[in-house]
Amino acid sequence: MRQFCLLGALLAPIRVLLAFIVLFLLWPFAWLQVAGLSEEQLQEPITGWRKTVCHNGVLGLSRLLFFLLGFLRIRVRGQRASRLQAPVLVAAPHSTFFDPIVLLPCDLPKVVSRAENLSVPVIGALLRFNQAILVSRHDPASRRRVVEEVRRRATSGGKWPQVLFFPEGTCSNKKALLKFKPGAFIAGVPVQPVLIRYPNSLDTTSWAWRGPGVLQVLWLTASQPCSIVDVEFLPVYHPSPEESRDPTLYANNVQRVMAQALGIPATECEFVGSLPVIVVGRLKVALEPQLWELGKVLRKAGLSPGYVDAGAEPGRSRMISQEEFARQLQLSDPQTVAGAFGYFQQDTKGLVDFRDVALALAALDGGRNLEELTRLAFELFAEEQAEGPHRLLCEAGFSTILHLLLGSPRPAAAALHAELCQAGPSRGLSLCQFQNFSLHDPLYGKLFSTYLRPPHTSRGTSQTPNASSPGSPTALANGTVQAPKQKGD
Repeated sequence: MRQFCLLGALLAPIRVLLAFIVLFLLWPFAWLQVAGLSEEQLQEPITGWRKTVCHNGVLGLSRLLFFLLGFLRIRVRGQRASRLQAPVLVAAPHSTFFDPIVLLPCDLPKVVSRAENLSVPVIGALLRFNQAILVSRHDPASRRRVVEEVRRRATSGGKWPQVLFFPEGTCSNKKALLKFKPGAFIAGVPVQPVLIRYPNSLDTTSWAWRGPGVLQVLWLTASQPCSIVDVEFLPVYHPSPEESRDPTLYANNVQRVMAQALGIPATECEFVGSLPVIVVGRLKVALEPQLWELGKVLRKAGLSPGYVDAGAEPGRSRMISQEEFARQLQLSDPQTVAGAFGYFQQDTKGLVDFRDVALALAALDGGRNLEELTRLAFELFAEEQAEGPHRLLCEAGFSTILHLLLGSPRPAAAALHAELCQAGPSRGLSLCQFQNFSLHDPLYGKLFSTYLRPPHTSRGTSQTPNASSPGSPTALANGTVQAPKQKGD
């Protein structure tokens, strides 16, 4: 063991240094391919001497880069289809920032990347070289343009090189496949699944949610004498007419084929931003609600939520600062205050609605039954109506409650609220309607009862539910299993 540690201490710094040198050597080749070309010219595939010289240069140096990081062998199984046979390649599982190594046996296909990466030194130049399809998270119209560009290239009759997707959209721990996003399947053309495996005795490559950071993964992998990656090309998947019309159905079926070949489950778990969610009926809910994490933080600080006087006024927001939050909860440690305060949505001034805090503390207290807790939630967020004496739970309040208690992304909760309101003439839910939904609905009632049992006993001992147990959040989603860990890509 001591010899292994010594070998790693010698190998890692040398390998990482040489790899960074090669990374910067890639820049001249990447720059040369697009130098002097207009935006109109870049809308067509590059050919001629630029393609020959620069493509081969980047391909060779990229292989050298991974070789220096310890990937001495890339084992390829199966046969890569031509661009006419399969305009789109889909690779999974996506588990690490080393996964771009799959581009090498695929002859550097085009990729889809965040537009923000263009500003990253060297990486931006490589994306321009690749003529990557860029998507911006800040431009709502960007995704529509990406869909149109993918369709244009995929249906070009072999004019464009293949487009490579990681349909999971982010990194997982390889224990299961995340739900595939439909972007790779919108064009309705045949796709070729590509499997990525790292069959090494020690897993140093996984870069996943709540896992090691970039530097640790890089250092551990560079410390190994030899790392191996297997790339397997599965047969081309030809969509049925139904799949061609329904990208989600197409994506789900390809996910199942790849999961079966890998020998791992295909799950309904996906990520909304950095939040892992599963689908339960018409709603997306967090795999592990942040409410549970907040409870751990508060219990670690010795705070009992039941002893806090929330003082929130029903139906009216009261915005508080982090300093007032600390006073209300009687917290003194700055790190604990910042951690707990960060669980609540802040406005542009950095303030949070104290009704959010009051509901979270009530849910964590465990002293109320579900009927009392849902009544409190309704009273806090229901709005007075201009006509009539009744108060109704409108979309904003409904979304806030589900986000706080279940970890549901707000757009998903808003869509469900609109669906529930279709049964009546009003634009909101009465207390009776809300409690019928949250307590008595066969699916959503079970969801609330599962999530609103704080994962601790009255003695404060940890008792986090097992995600694979029958009453767990994941068991509520039909056909799912415990989701893999993830880290933002």
